[in-house]
Amino acid sequence: MNWQEIESLISASTYQGFKVLQSRSVGGGSINSAYVIEGQSDSYFVKLNSKHLSEMFAAEAEGLNELSKPNAIHVPMPISWGETSTHSFIVMENIALSSGGNLSAINLGKALANLHRTESPKFGWYRENTIGSTPQINTENTSWVEFYRSHRLQYQLMLAMKNGAGRALISLGDKLCENLDVFFRSYQPKPSLLHGDLWSGNYGYDSEGQPVIFDPAVYFGDREADIAMTELFGGFSSDFYDAYNDVYPLNDGYQVRKNLYNLYHVLNHYNLFGGGYQSQAKSLISTLLSDL
Repeated sequence: MNWQEIESLISASTYQGFKVLQSRSVGGGSINSAYVIEGQSDSYFVKLNSKHLSEMFAAEAEGLNELSKPNAIHVPMPISWGETSTHSFIVMENIALSSGGNLSAINLGKALANLHRTESPKFGWYRENTIGSTPQINTENTSWVEFYRSHRLQYQLMLAMKNGAGRALISLGDKLCENLDVFFRSYQPKPSLLHGDLWSGNYGYDSEGQPVIFDPAVYFGDREADIAMTELFGGFSSDFYDAYNDVYPLNDGYQVRKNLYNLYHVLNHYNLFGGGYQSQAKSLISTLLSDL
């Protein structure tokens, strides 16, 4: 990788000269390539992708800035983003991560609860972003049911149909969408600031054991959607959930609605990766329909 263009962009953003003395490839998930670049006294975390995906990184940078506003939890500070002659990119603060401990998990739960207390008048966000590499529609709406039905479930079902999903999945999904309001007859969520993609690969602890979240898919929505995803792929301890509920207790109906929120991510995984996610989505929908 020729780092000359990114060196110049970092220097322009920080008003300090920066020269890459060492770079190493690190895990960047299944979508981006990622590197840590080191200079004389500073280091940065860099993600690269195809040139046409620069808006994805612009949305990520703005999402990180949004999450930083309440000062509830540490997020990497975006430094520079855009396009070079060969790639789209984002440069951000490099945070050395540690394994943390019980107190770290407790602090993560408390910090997320405080983040969720940041609210907006409407559900959604002022711009579109991505969930993985899938477009995430965030057109604002005062109705959570309408927002979630149109911009989350129906959008993913439309993509699933284009990607060859069986008619059985689409029919079940359509029936669920028609009855979505049933799950909210005694519960009115508030538009809380969400990370939006909060699985175990998108949080960690810094060298002092303090929580850090990254790789967001930010929007204002039902806070239960963030908590539900923490359960989808595991990796969060009972200390985390106890601490969260001590600060901001969940509604009793969460145990049913968490399947509704995780359906969005399972459908997205089908649209990204195919395979057994279709049968997992059908199973989730069948369970939800049985709860009507």
